[in-house]
Amino acid sequence: MTMKATICTKYGAPEVLKMAEVAKPTPKDNEVLIKIYAAGVTASDIFIRSSNVPLRLKIPMRIMVGIVKPRQPILGLVLAGKIEKIGKNIKRFKVGDEVCGLAGFKFGAYAEYVCLKETDSTAGALALKPKNLTFEEATVAAYGGLLAFQFLVEGHVQKGDKVLIYGASGTSGTLAIQILKHLGAEVTGVCSTANLEMVKKLGADHVLDYTKQDFLPEGTKYDFVLNTVGKYKTSKLENACKNALTPTGKYLTVDDGAMKLEAKRLEKIKEYVEAGHIKPVLDRCYPFDEIVEAHRYVEKGHKRGGVAIRIIENE
Repeated sequence: MTMKATICTKYGAPEVLKMAEVAKPTPKDNEVLIKIYAAGVTASDIFIRSSNVPLRLKIPMRIMVGIVKPRQPILGLVLAGKIEKIGKNIKRFKVGDEVCGLAGFKFGAYAEYVCLKETDSTAGALALKPKNLTFEEATVAAYGGLLAFQFLVEGHVQKGDKVLIYGASGTSGTLAIQILKHLGAEVTGVCSTANLEMVKKLGADHVLDYTKQDFLPEGTKYDFVLNTVGKYKTSKLENACKNALTPTGKYLTVDDGAMKLEAKRLEKIKEYVEAGHIKPVLDRCYPFDEIVEAHRYVEKGHKRGGVAIRIIENE
C-alpha cells in the first residue's frame, strides 16, 4: 500500500519540497502506526530543509541529517493524529487513541502515516492529545509547549519572579507567557508593534516593542530572560535585556541545548490545556498540497504562534 507524502531530495528553498506516493509504513512490535491529521511547520523544519544555519552548526547538522541531502526524505518533526495499528509490545496506547508529539530525528510527519515508538528517544516522544484541541492546535501545543517547559524548568522560575520573554509572539513564546502566569511570575513580553495587543491578552504584565525601543529603563532587572528567537537574531533591545539580570538571574535562548523529547512533559502540557491554564495560538493552517507556501510563510519570521498543515481531514 502507498500513501501521500512530501519529500525533500536536496537542501534548498521551499520549492525543493515535492508531493509523492511512497510506501505506507508497517509498525514493528514496539511501534504504533499513526494516521496523521496535522503536522506542524516550525522554525526547526525550515532550518533542516534549507540547511541555512550558522557555519559552526552546519557540519554537525549535515552529519546528523544527511551530508548532501536529507537521509530521510520525508521531513516534519511535529504531528497529531490517530493510532491505526499497534505492535504486540505496546502498552501505553490502543487503536483509536488521538495522540500528538514529535518524531525527532526520525522525521516523517509530512506524510499520511508514520510509525513511532511509544517510549521516549531521539526518534520521538508521544502522548495523548488534549481533548479540547483540534489536531492542528495540538501540533502547536506539542512543539511550543515542550520548548517552553524545557527552558522554564532550566530557568528555575519561582512564583513572584520577574521574567522577560524575548520573542513573545512565537510558538513557544505565546505558551511560555501563559505557563509563567499560571506559575505566578511577573511577565514582560517583547515583540513587534503588530503583536503587542495579542501578547497583552495572553497575560503579559508588560510589553516592549523591539521595533521602537532599544533600551530598558534604568534599574530594570529580571530573574530570568528567555530568548525564544535564538541567539543569532539580535537587536539593541535584546542585548539590553541580556544585560538586565539580577545577580542570580539566568539568560537562556532556544539554541542552548537540544530539545528534550519527553512524554511526561507532553502529558503535563495536556493537563494544563485541559484545565484551561494555557491555549496554543494557531496562526495559519494550510492544506497538505500547500506545504511549500506554509514553509515560505514561516521562513519570513513573522508568524503569530504556530503554523500547521492539515494532512487528513478529521472524519
